[in-house]
Amino acid sequence: MSSQYDFDLVCLGSGPAGQRAAIQAAKLGKRVAVVEKQRCIGGVCIETGTIPSKTFREAVRRFYSRPGFDQGANYRAPQRPKMEQLLAHVDQVIQRETEVVQDALARNDVEVIRGKGAFIDAHTVEVTGIEGHREVTAENILISVGTRPADPRGAVADGEVVITSDQVLDLNNMPRKIAVVGAGVIGIEYASMFAALGVSVTIIDQRPRPLEFLDHEIVDELIHQMRKQDVVFRCGDGVKNIEIVDDGQRREGLIELESGKHIVADVILFSVGRTGATDKLNLGAAGLEADDRGRLSVNDHFQTKTENVYAAGDVIGYPALAATSSEQGRLAACHMFGAEAKPMAKHFPIGIYSIPEISMVGETEESLTEKRVPYETGIARYREISRGQIVGDDSGFFKMIFHRDNGRLLGTHCIGTGATELVHVGQAVIGLGGGLDYFMDTVFNFPTLAECYKVAAFNAANKINFAKRIHAARKPGSGNGATPPPARSVTPETQAPPIEEAPTS
Repeated sequence: MSSQYDFDLVCLGSGPAGQRAAIQAAKLGKRVAVVEKQRCIGGVCIETGTIPSKTFREAVRRFYSRPGFDQGANYRAPQRPKMEQLLAHVDQVIQRETEVVQDALARNDVEVIRGKGAFIDAHTVEVTGIEGHREVTAENILISVGTRPADPRGAVADGEVVITSDQVLDLNNMPRKIAVVGAGVIGIEYASMFAALGVSVTIIDQRPRPLEFLDHEIVDELIHQMRKQDVVFRCGDGVKNIEIVDDGQRREGLIELESGKHIVADVILFSVGRTGATDKLNLGAAGLEADDRGRLSVNDHFQTKTENVYAAGDVIGYPALAATSSEQGRLAACHMFGAEAKPMAKHFPIGIYSIPEISMVGETEESLTEKRVPYETGIARYREISRGQIVGDDSGFFKMIFHRDNGRLLGTHCIGTGATELVHVGQAVIGLGGGLDYFMDTVFNFPTLAECYKVAAFNAANKINFAKRIHAARKPGSGNGATPPPARSVTPETQAPPIEEAPTS
């Protein structure tokens, strides 16, 4: 470390990017500090974002899990839980996760400075906290402040009737009706959770369909299952006006849509994207400027245009996942201190913790069609998988996409129980350049949901071989009794007959 600076690295924010960068730098023998303004060490990820929302989901799921098979497929708990019942476990997990992060930073001699940081210059940060002001200098600075919910349009988030995603778990009472503005990942996750609790849910989005980046069959299945929970989708429509109505007994929100429709709800959840939390950083003092969503531009090494200032995590935009943010922070630390590191893998999984959960890795049918890549799909349905019957999930849907000519796996998509865990097998195979042969030759534990890979692979192989036989039969001379070359058998005696395709529900 240069003697002119207090630290080799100061991380603004202790979320996944900041904490991973700090620990990586400490492992390289550097002196590191983390500045955190949130109540919890671990940042928004632990206090209001990933950890509490996913813990809330598990509390909802467990509350409505069937206690016995004699209850029938449409069992519902006799009474909705209170918010405090569902949030009890959330508080416990937040406390434990905070302790884990604090311990990891302490074990690596990372100093934690509590307060709000702002640039004085490219090497100096002023931290304002309950103990006053402190100037901290560093050779390198990592901006990993994360994001906050975008402000509602045409209304003020009062935390009671109009709320943002960071305020959902601060609700005192379970709403009877909730309107979710924005059908992105966060909006869909919370909408599905409240629907599972028996709350009347309406989803509003200007786009024609939710989660447009996902495989369309997966989204169709999600919409189908959410509609079974009486969720109403108002897509292709926007919010024109919001009025808070108070009759002396109850405050409600009245939403007027651009189409003229009116929606009444106890709670209006705005989930229309997030903006980088950079407005209080005095970026100009470091020679930086954020875009209109508060995000920073970086190069392949996560450097901003100011050479010693890096940025990682949600504050730089897509993909804005906790897992990718963590890896970005590590790679930024490696680069600033000259440690060798491979770039982040192109194929990373995306998990959506709705009910049911969704996960994907790789290409979608739509992206491959646009690129004119020949492909074939293999399908497996949980209702045809032993483990699906055992866990009581008869609606799960699993898809793999293979290159039609060389059999390489191009994408894996799943909706249903354990989707976010199941997808990692496909991620590994894509990363290693494997494909159809691997799944046809490999033995998986039985009964497990991994059987989906086997069934989907044989389903795809049947389609590919059928197309090859038809193509061979159409070649000149094929009508003179010549037999096309034998294709690899995909239905050996030890393998169940191929699963017939069924239309998506």
